[in-house]
Amino acid sequence: MNLEYPVIALLGAFLTFYLAKHNRFDGIRASASLSIIAYLILSALNLNPDLYSVVFFGGTFIGMSAPHRFGIYTVASSSILFSFLFEYLVPKLDGYGGALGISAFLAVCICHMCILLGAPRSKKPAP
Repeated sequence: MNLEYPVIALLGAFLTFYLAKHNRFDGIRASASLSIIAYLILSALNLNPDLYSVVFFGGTFIGMSAPHRFGIYTVASSSILFSFLFEYLVPKLDGYGGALGISAFLAVCICHMCILLGAPRSKKPAP
């Protein structure tokens, strides 16, 4: 397991999660703009931008999840779970696209099911 995958996925998820809360951004705009910026930075640093930007983009999928349902602990858990699923599904599926979508969906779905079954949730910040 690469340690880079969970770190990059966490970065993408949390940046999207917090940026989507601003007035000018929603989840889709936050994900798209952050993914473009991440790709440009990774390309400039020559750090395997094709692979790492896909992992970052998958992390932004997690960050786009409903903020009224997910808190920081659930976003972190989903991101880490996404990185494990992504690494193990890439060799089994043809290309990054299928592994990216199914990994993000399964990570969010598993964490949401755990919440429905009684797992502790992140506390909502006081208004």
